[in-house]
Amino acid sequence: MNIAPHTAPRRILLAVTGLSPQIVTETLYALGAVADARFIPTEIHLLTTATGKDLARTALLHPDGGQFHALLADYPQLGTPRFDESCIHVIHAADGSPLPDIRSPEENAAAADAITALMAELTRDPQAALHVSIAGGRKTMGFYLGYAFSLYARPQDRLSHVLVSSPFESHPEFFFPPLTPRRLSTRDNCHIDTADARITLAEIPVVRLRHGIPQALLEGKARFNATVDALQSSFAPPRLQISLARRQVMCGDTPVSLPPAVLAWFGWWARNRLDGKPMQHWREANTTLYLSLYEQIVGRDAAALEKARDRLAHGMEQGFFEQNNAKLERALKEQLGPGAHPYLLISDGKRPHTRRGLALAPESITLN
Repeated sequence: MNIAPHTAPRRILLAVTGLSPQIVTETLYALGAVADARFIPTEIHLLTTATGKDLARTALLHPDGGQFHALLADYPQLGTPRFDESCIHVIHAADGSPLPDIRSPEENAAAADAITALMAELTRDPQAALHVSIAGGRKTMGFYLGYAFSLYARPQDRLSHVLVSSPFESHPEFFFPPLTPRRLSTRDNCHIDTADARITLAEIPVVRLRHGIPQALLEGKARFNATVDALQSSFAPPRLQISLARRQVMCGDTPVSLPPAVLAWFGWWARNRLDGKPMQHWREANTTLYLSLYEQIVGRDAAALEKARDRLAHGMEQGFFEQNNAKLERALKEQLGPGAHPYLLISDGKRPHTRRGLALAPESITLN
């Protein structure tokens, strides 16, 4: 469902911050107080380090002089977006401890996972529109946030960078242009007037890749490397590897989990393709081959195998054929997303003469 960003019931400003919590008020000012923007957030979320949280809490939310409260007081058109300590998300190390900074490869990986997981969570709500700012935090944090946006963003989501005119950019006392101008001192003891400050947003166009992410990663906790690998595999040449003995299926570089009966069914289609018989009508289907493959998976004495033998004693049933095709297709789509396309069965002919089969080239299939 596509919605206009400014009409979404939930309008979320998401940013990463480090030692410059000003990013929040500058971006919020540009979104709501600049005439051509007008995206008024209903809530604000920050992702930062433990040190960044302390700075944001003190500079933005403190009852005595918190700049977030000062901004809302000066510009009532911004409303009262929800922003409190619970909206500040701290990046944690692998052992669960909050990170004071991000310097090592391991800490960068933790930041990437935290950013990706939060982006996946916030974009899961179809009633929400996100405005994501990459202006704050360390450069790697901004990169990961922009990359996560590209992976998960929907049509109603936007990405931007806030631009602040010199010499106000990075000035420790400048958070937004107050209605009553203030005089600030620079490092070289010059005086500047906040009335001269200019803040604008540069919207950043990105390629949206959400359609290539498997549903399992969209719905669960997302890790950066897993998401990138899943998307990358959807661009790779298709390659199907089925090991009946190990109960393993690999579609490209992505493992696919299938119940034994559906695994045997996938193996049955793969064997038909390898034997030069890609297209099958349910009346012609070789039940002996299917039961043989199923036995290799569950063992000859399995109760499930005996049940399948009884059901197929008089040949293939149309219901059995269609149900297993549907189960296989559902599992592949759930776990591979759009990357499932090369591994799905294709159809030929009209009902009741429809035939099904794999389109994969035999040289792309391994079955053992």
